Amino acid sequence: MDTARSQNLKKVLDAVPAGYLVDAAWLVSQGIAYESFRDYVKRGWLERIARGVFRRPVPNMQASNSIDWKTCILSMQHIMGHDLHVGSTTALGEQGHAHYLRLGESAPVWVYGDKVPNWLIKLPTDAPFSIRPRSLFTDPKLGVIEGKNSGLPWDWGLTMSTPERAILEAMDELPHHESFHTLDMVFESLTTLRPRLISDLLQACQKIKVKRLFFVFADRHDHSWRKRIDPQAFDLGSGDRALIQGGKIHPRYRIMVPEEFVKPEAENGA
Repeated sequence: MDTARSQNLKKVLDAVPAGYLVDAAWLVSQGIAYESFRDYVKRGWLERIARGVFRRPVPNMQASNSIDWKTCILSMQHIMGHDLHVGSTTALGEQGHAHYLRLGESAPVWVYGDKVPNWLIKLPTDAPFSIRPRSLFTDPKLGVIEGKNSGLPWDWGLTMSTPERAILEAMDELPHHESFHTLDMVFESLTTLRPRLISDLLQACQKIKVKRLFFVFADRHDHSWRKRIDPQAFDLGSGDRALIQGGKIHPRYRIMVPEEFVKPEAENGA
């Protein structure tokens, strides 16, 4: 192997911890020619996972195509530099609310980004990915926590939504991809939301449905922070919104919700 190729390979091995992923575009950006990929795989320096996606093998570990979703996302955020974050119920689960959420292979990992590579959903991961654009808010980074990157893999953190942003992202998935019952249990645990951040997010939110639903849940649970947020400060639109079949129109926020979300006294105008 010539000196240049050796130096390029060393850069790759220094930047990619064992078990982590890189794609062809990143390898090329590091000076690795396309024609070298097959040689690197043949020599055992890289393991081909999917077309254009490679993993640095873990020494003395049996080869497996199954990939931990966190390893995949951390590789994308901290090595390849893809601009994306984890949000919705995934971010809520990562921040202490997992026991309210459905677990197992059926639970999607919610990924938000405007240029997420197509190969992500094709990888053999231990959980399916659901990809969404960042168009819910006018500010795509508002309420997103940047993951820590100290240069040591075990200190890498996921870039993800704060609970304030994540609950609004989750409500955007009602009723087809999330359930009212699940989000009701999660909302009950959201006792420490920050009113200023919630207010900023509601101002930046571009969907009337999400803002109305937020206040339906907020009034239902009436956490201490609720009194510091005035619904009249936000554009909640006009007219009724039919969200589900067989529900009832909420008397204050004029959106169709399950019957149990409408208190009898509120329905009667008390």
